[in-house]
Amino acid sequence: MAESNDNTCQVTIAEHICRIHLPPAFTVVQAVTFKQQFQQVCQDNPDLKLVILDFGQTKFMDSSGMGALVASRKLTQKQQLDLILQNVSPQVMTALSLAALDKMFVIESRSDVPAKPSTSQGTAQPAAATSIKSAQLLANPLSGRSMPKRLINIVKSDQPFVTHPSVKSLPKRLIDIVGSIVGLGITAIVFVPIAVAIKLDSPGPILFGQVRCSSMGKRFRMWKFRSMVTDAERKKHLVQNQASGAIFKNANDPRITRVGRILRKTSLDELPQFWNVLKGEMSLVGTRPPTPDEVERYEIPQWQRLDIKPGMTGEWQVNGRSSVLDFEDIVRLDLKYQENWSLMYDFKLILKTIWVVFNKNSGAV
Repeated sequence: MAESNDNTCQVTIAEHICRIHLPPAFTVVQAVTFKQQFQQVCQDNPDLKLVILDFGQTKFMDSSGMGALVASRKLTQKQQLDLILQNVSPQVMTALSLAALDKMFVIESRSDVPAKPSTSQGTAQPAAATSIKSAQLLANPLSGRSMPKRLINIVKSDQPFVTHPSVKSLPKRLIDIVGSIVGLGITAIVFVPIAVAIKLDSPGPILFGQVRCSSMGKRFRMWKFRSMVTDAERKKHLVQNQASGAIFKNANDPRITRVGRILRKTSLDELPQFWNVLKGEMSLVGTRPPTPDEVERYEIPQWQRLDIKPGMTGEWQVNGRSSVLDFEDIVRLDLKYQENWSLMYDFKLILKTIWVVFNKNSGAV
């Protein structure tokens, strides 16, 4: 069995088969390194037919690890290689199933693919072994982050799958439940006038549901009061994206209706999301919930945004969401929230959100 520590994993290649033993904790540094070296292995061995990722030692994987697996799947598909996951632990399987990745990969429970050359294939070729070293700190500070301190005491085989303390925080969940009930009460009061305004301004449904990604990439349908024309998604390609990176933004989006602009300016369009909070798909405070097509464009460090539940509000929303047009800036704000999270921090962001909503110079566009 190949030995590895938190920052290394071993690669063996024999008879067109590559086996990679992943480290005990598959988080951002290991994931970035894995992707780089996986690409190098495929480039240096054009005769590969099969890649096996052995999770025998891996007890913990966060969203960055999932991002690395998605990247490896794209590469093997491009080069027409078979990819198999073996010896997947219950914790890793939980992570895969949350994002429905267990349906995208071939997963075997035991190492039944021979690592040694088969005699039926002719002359044996010597096995080549190489080590994947930990990534050096890159110019981008996101890609050089070590394992967050909040995870050091969590990465144990006898611990439940937890990517961030906020995910399993009972007080935070109780606050979400109470807040969502109050929010739904407010939504019920304003529902009729908003519904009438939407109908008079633009034909179509009152509510708009869109698939978004929650913690660890789990998909859910997020609800809003409709602020765009009904065929907005089909017209998206006609609108210029003023933002950079994995986010779409246009200050004068022609798809937004007249009433929709008012709803967005006052954030009233987001009131139905209290239902998502009550169901546990979102939190009152968290990161911005991305769409699946946005996640498809993520680099591995950006997957860290998915370590926690998305929120109705957060650092991005209270720090000029309409003016923040660089996705890297959004990621930094989201990671700042993760690193500094506490119940008091949540309360502060909620109070800031209330101030932003009533500030005439704020609001979404």
